[in-house]
Amino acid sequence: MRSLPSRLLLVAVLAISALASTASAGPRLSREEAFLPAARALVGRILPAHAAQIDVEALPRAADGLDVFEVETRRGRLVLRGHNGVTVGSALNWYLRNVAHAQISWNGDNLNLPAQLPPVPEKVRISSPYRHRVYLNYCTFNYTMSWWDRARWEREIDWMALHGITMPLAATGQEAVWQATLRRFRMNDDEIRRFFAGPAFGAWQWMTNMEQWGGPLPQPWIDSHLELGRFIIERERELGMTPILQGFTGCVPLAFLEKFPAAKILKKQIWCEVPPGTAQLDPEDPLFAEFGRAFLEEQTRLLGTDHLYAGDPFHEGEPPQNTPDYLRDVGAKLFQIAHDFDPQAIIVMQGWTIREGIVKGIPADRLLALDLTGQKWRETQAFWGRPWVAGILHNFGGRHYLGGNLPQLASNAPSLLADPAKGGQLVGVGLFPEAIEINPLLYELATDLAWHRTAPDLPAWTRSYVLARYGRDVPAAQSAWARLVASVYSQRSPEPPMESPLQARPALAAMTTASPWGSFERDYDITQVWTAWGELLTAAESLGSVDPFRYDLVDVARQALADLSLPLQREVTAAWLSGDQARFTAAKARFLDLGTDLDTLLATRRDFLLGPWLADARRWGTTPAEADQFERNARQLITVWGPDSPKAYIFDYACRQWAGLLRGFYLERWKKFFAYLDTQPASYRDDQIARGTNRPNNDASDFYRELSRWEYAWCEAHESYPTEPQGDSVAVARALFAKWSPVMRESCARFDWKKLEPKP
Repeated sequence: MRSLPSRLLLVAVLAISALASTASAGPRLSREEAFLPAARALVGRILPAHAAQIDVEALPRAADGLDVFEVETRRGRLVLRGHNGVTVGSALNWYLRNVAHAQISWNGDNLNLPAQLPPVPEKVRISSPYRHRVYLNYCTFNYTMSWWDRARWEREIDWMALHGITMPLAATGQEAVWQATLRRFRMNDDEIRRFFAGPAFGAWQWMTNMEQWGGPLPQPWIDSHLELGRFIIERERELGMTPILQGFTGCVPLAFLEKFPAAKILKKQIWCEVPPGTAQLDPEDPLFAEFGRAFLEEQTRLLGTDHLYAGDPFHEGEPPQNTPDYLRDVGAKLFQIAHDFDPQAIIVMQGWTIREGIVKGIPADRLLALDLTGQKWRETQAFWGRPWVAGILHNFGGRHYLGGNLPQLASNAPSLLADPAKGGQLVGVGLFPEAIEINPLLYELATDLAWHRTAPDLPAWTRSYVLARYGRDVPAAQSAWARLVASVYSQRSPEPPMESPLQARPALAAMTTASPWGSFERDYDITQVWTAWGELLTAAESLGSVDPFRYDLVDVARQALADLSLPLQREVTAAWLSGDQARFTAAKARFLDLGTDLDTLLATRRDFLLGPWLADARRWGTTPAEADQFERNARQLITVWGPDSPKAYIFDYACRQWAGLLRGFYLERWKKFFAYLDTQPASYRDDQIARGTNRPNNDASDFYRELSRWEYAWCEAHESYPTEPQGDSVAVARALFAKWSPVMRESCARFDWKKLEPKP
């Protein structure tokens, strides 16, 4: 009883403090203004030195409900108006690009702003014709984001707000959701952690492709990524985004076959030779609805909900039954589970391997289809009348290449929007790359399209982009990018792989690809890339200190050298076949020299280093054993990917042009191959050896068996690679241009780029 007065005193003090806090916080925000603190914090993170000059104000939504922003200068202050953090961020990005000539990007920032922000000539009001702007592919969470921490995610979410993203996929923290759910279904934590794939392979588990590979998953990873996932989702929500969380599609652990023997569970085919496969619950089995509801309950408890549930049954795999009735039942059941739990539920379904039966099992107004490539609408009657998003999938696996089909990219969604007979219920645009942090020009255009009803004028848009990226209008730089847009960025294919044989598993026989489903083809005049490289070197006299420029210079030079590796590799083969040992010795030395120089060039930029990828993986480990496992995952993903099977189905799928990976892995393979050839008779040929996905099989010969053992051993190793750049980008690029441009002219004169072989 003696403590009661002190407790009452404490309550009184807290009440007074609360009143004082409320009073000091200023006027109470209306519902329409509730987003303003988050939007102002965004501005402060992007422009901390200039935030005091910027006012952020609420803007009522347009009558049609579409997003709008306004930008103006009022009494010497920059005013940004929107109705959430995304529209305010988009307003800020418009100002940076079009007035301040500045840029935030994945590959360097240009924020060299004057002390006083330049004024907006006249008020600007811009609206988006697209209700949704969707972002991320499951694969992005591993091919790029496997080892991201909170700081890197904060930076990306700010980038998303600046670039108008309204609907990001959210997959971080899913392990904790599944763990909580599986605990309710006779699985202990050891069994659950063995079920999980490793940290570099979770994306394919959530796409229902596999389980276990790269695991078991340590508990500290599960716990830390639940915390990280909560931060990501909460930050996205406070900026006005609606994250896409996961739905339940019937995929369950293989362990359920034993734990629930009476249930109708079928084992699915193994995906891409990665064992042990997955299991699918029959939608008619009572366990389907029971487990699905439990999953949504646990997900909502841990992560909340925004009523959007990703549901992609049988992604890149066949259903246990492929009849219309079965597929319709699957769609109806997965929607019913979501709707019974959340009456506002909408199923968000990828259009990669979408099936009509499943789609038609879901009410038309409760499905949003994501056309990942922007081309699937052609074979689905615009997704059978459902609302859909026209996407761009420009990168597979994180492979480096400079280019694409900008005219097609710029016109695809606007043309479909203007023609409902073709586009149907097109309601949005989306970015679905398997990896990011590459090809910044293309992604700046892709996100800018969200604010265009018609295709922009590409030459004019590019000039504006270059000015914003570099902060100064330098004629040589403008000429270089005009040349690139007219050549390497105007190819027929929307996603040209443009790989280098330096990355390929070595062989003599004519190789066509470095990765499965890739290509060495070049659909452009490669001399234009070299000319652009030379023009950028001229511009370096004015722009050499601008970080985005230095990245671009290295990237263009990288592409030029990667192109040159094709005729040099073909010369290696031709020299061997000629029987001229001196010619062969010179050809292989020049090919390896090019690869070494490319590694040296890439080493000047952190963006192109292997070291940070491995170091970041190890940093997540809480014990030496965990750090070793995570590094093994990191090495596997970008090289062998899956198990040591004869065909190695997706080996080198995620091949990258990274300093360290070139010198320590790709060039070592070529050196071993050349050393092997030195022991072979002049009659040696390898055009008859067994090949899987366009590469010699792991067991194609004694040499390849030994090479395979070395490749997998590399994934178990722990040698370190630099984590900081070495050398000056401009100086190295200048020296390599002088060294290799004569070789390029000589090689191109004797090389048929259509046939990818020396001229007769």
